[in-house]
Amino acid sequence: MKAAVMRKNNEPLSIEELVIDDPGPGEVLVKTAASGICHSDLHMIEGGIPLPPPAILGHEPSGIVEAVGEGVTEVAPGDHVIGCLNRWCGICKFCTGGRPYLCTDTFVPSRAAELGPRITTQGGDPVGQLGDLSSFAEYMLSPQRSLVKIRDDMPLDRACLIGCGATTGLGAALKTVNIPSGASVVIIGCGGVGLSALQGARIRGAGKIIAVDAQAWKFDLASDLGANHCIDATDGDPVAKVQELTGGGADFVFECIGLVPTVQQAVAMTGRGGTAVLVGVVPVTEMVPLSAADLTLSEKHVTGSFMGSNEFRVDMPRYIDFYLDGRLFLDEMISARIA
Repeated sequence: MKAAVMRKNNEPLSIEELVIDDPGPGEVLVKTAASGICHSDLHMIEGGIPLPPPAILGHEPSGIVEAVGEGVTEVAPGDHVIGCLNRWCGICKFCTGGRPYLCTDTFVPSRAAELGPRITTQGGDPVGQLGDLSSFAEYMLSPQRSLVKIRDDMPLDRACLIGCGATTGLGAALKTVNIPSGASVVIIGCGGVGLSALQGARIRGAGKIIAVDAQAWKFDLASDLGANHCIDATDGDPVAKVQELTGGGADFVFECIGLVPTVQQAVAMTGRGGTAVLVGVVPVTEMVPLSAADLTLSEKHVTGSFMGSNEFRVDMPRYIDFYLDGRLFLDEMISARIA
């Protein structure tokens, strides 16, 4: 199969012909239909999120099942599927407690060592796989618990966006926190994740939705998707503007970029008793200084949201229903199509 391989950090991906194994027990071979490009892939290329090369990136895929291994009962050849990073075990305290997205099985090798690597070069050298997916390739070989079957009438080139970005943003607004009707909400960063969080706030019935970004060309789209106000972060102090619009700070602020300064701004934009939701991934090498006095005296809450607190076997088909019934807009969020 053909794949885009990360050979070194901070260098272009290499298009190569690789060998992918047949599915073993519990594994599924999927022909990749489409893949979103997530900023986390760029973090890995730049080294902000460690992933040793050589490896195939991509973790926002849709595809069609080609073959299944022994013991696979949850999908069959011909099924349309979405892949998700959050592989789950089904028996740990997080899975049984309703939070499978925190399952530590995600970080444990999912293939028995005696089976060898799933993907190799023509010469037999192993090539790493990102989160059991690696969707920057013509095929994926994944555990069945990394996949969810979806409706056949969902276009696969839009379904892939639900595999990470849309689920991360929507879930942050719909699942990580409970936004009451009429609440004030700020979205920092109008990329795919931020625009999905914005739509989640709109679906929840938020009263005032404020989009903040440093690229003003995004504001027309943000307004179309539900923003009432848009703030250009390069034109004056965005914190002061949010405080003015909300009368002292917003009820909920979603940081959807993953930068130290924007995390600090998110907390500063949060009003008394409000919640700052950290959705973007700050590089693991960086720390974020915050005022403990501000958190205590204003009783602000700061929470992380890992991939939208997803129970992806339930949530992703539901988000597809949202798209097909007109509540979720995905077509508008596709900025380019790359062969």
